[in-house]
Amino acid sequence: MTFSILAAAKTATPKTAPAPADANNPLDDLRYWWDSSVAWVESHWLQIGIAIGVGLIIYFLLSMIRTFALKRAQSAPGQFTLTDIVGRVIHKTKSLVLAIISIRLVAGYAQPPALILHLIQFVFTIAVVMQVAIWAREIVLGLIQRRAAEGHNETLSNAMGIIRLLISVALFAVAAIVILDNMGVNVTGLVAGLGIGGIAIGLAAQGIFSDLFASLSIIFDRPFRVGETIKYDTSIATVERIGLKSTHLRSINGELLVISNTNLLSKEITNYANLHRRRVQFAIGVVYQTTPDMLRALPALLKTQVEAEKHEFIRSSFIGFGASSLDFELVADIHSDDYNEVIAARTEIGIRLFEEMTRLGYDFAYPTQTTFTAAPDGTMILPYAESVTMKTPRPAKS
Repeated sequence: MTFSILAAAKTATPKTAPAPADANNPLDDLRYWWDSSVAWVESHWLQIGIAIGVGLIIYFLLSMIRTFALKRAQSAPGQFTLTDIVGRVIHKTKSLVLAIISIRLVAGYAQPPALILHLIQFVFTIAVVMQVAIWAREIVLGLIQRRAAEGHNETLSNAMGIIRLLISVALFAVAAIVILDNMGVNVTGLVAGLGIGGIAIGLAAQGIFSDLFASLSIIFDRPFRVGETIKYDTSIATVERIGLKSTHLRSINGELLVISNTNLLSKEITNYANLHRRRVQFAIGVVYQTTPDMLRALPALLKTQVEAEKHEFIRSSFIGFGASSLDFELVADIHSDDYNEVIAARTEIGIRLFEEMTRLGYDFAYPTQTTFTAAPDGTMILPYAESVTMKTPRPAKS
């Protein structure tokens, strides 16, 4: 690398420098460029002094800006806020990088030999690329930790070690490729090799990475959280733990369900948490002997009883002729996040309906079978309804 820079810099050597004795001899090249540098210092000492002074001023200004910004960021309240992330990024700004930036800004004023200018440019490129990679890592990790702090997610906090490793490897691999490319190295083969290696590793650990990214999807997308009750496939359970590979669910019957994160997200999930209202339905059947006036009054009666319990009435209507009943439907909404309160409210509504309908003379239907008795000549015989004629016999229950 040094000799390539030497070769590239020969054409821009100051005229006062002596010519090399043997251009093909590395030692002679080094001696030649040393003499050139000495000659440059002797002929440009004033410009060099001014450049050093200006560079120091720039360095101290950059340091003061960094210190001021860092104090402002650290004085802001709260952890893992955007201001805190900015403070962490500023804190990771190296003093050496500030010095190299200062040198690069004033290097052209002193008109250095091409060798020195190439070396400054080379070191500047390495320093800036590595510093940008460090900044990017801190920003990404800060945002992830901020997300974890918002949800108080233990899984993400435990996974920060492997996440930090993966992010660091990815960012610094990109930084290394950028540096090599600026050095003139052909990185096409390296990029292709890294791509093939990444595919091989991905295929070998496909199941692990699939569950890992599914876990991160659960953490960031938050379809459910620890402590919430969900319906997965045909099971209703409470989330106990979200791991990197699997999620633990406690079913309503007490069993522990351990499901891989990939399988968990591959099916429809119903989350029962944070429901501001729950809908309850009642199917009410009355006997066929109920009078039409009582049937017409029933929907309003049902509405009155629901509203008396301070719940939201949705609808009540006649829905059909059953085998043993005239069927009505009652739909109401109970505004509560607590499922136990919903169950208690539904019970209270049902008891109140039964009490009021019984008081008003409604008879609830139940499965029955009616038979009619006839004489040999086909006429109906007792028992039959006393209020009707022989043509409308009273059905007898058996």
